[in-house]
Amino acid sequence: MKLIVRRADNRDIPAITELLIQVDMVHHNGRPDLFKGPAVKYTPDELKEILLNDETPVFVCVDEDNNVLGHGFCIMQHFGGQLMEEVDTLYIDDICVGEKYRGQGVGRALYEHILDHARKSGCYNVTLNVWSCNPGAMKFYQKLGLSPYKTGMEKIL
Repeated sequence: MKLIVRRADNRDIPAITELLIQVDMVHHNGRPDLFKGPAVKYTPDELKEILLNDETPVFVCVDEDNNVLGHGFCIMQHFGGQLMEEVDTLYIDDICVGEKYRGQGVGRALYEHILDHARKSGCYNVTLNVWSCNPGAMKFYQKLGLSPYKTGMEKIL
């Protein structure tokens, strides 16, 4: 299967919405105390705004028939100040590969495209968060060469 990664546009919104539900259900199944399910993170109108904003690039991986197989939501961030060096970061807010397409290189294609976009944008690094209730995602990101740089902790009251 030929994989193409491109910037998402309005025609992709229905497929992106379906993928957002899949992401939510992974999190809901792992942490039903925090995540509602099934739910979507963004409305279609919110997605239209996000897709137009260069600070929040969204990429889709499609096949030769333009079927959306996965998506990658990103956010440009700037850090620095008194204690930290000034750096631009591309934060990966979400990568989702459709359940039927996992293990076929879709996630890797999205990730490599995101890295290339970050390099071209002058970013120092690419960051992301992974919920501990999603070991499949952790394993995937470690396989791509990512390593933890901070840990979030909690005490449920």
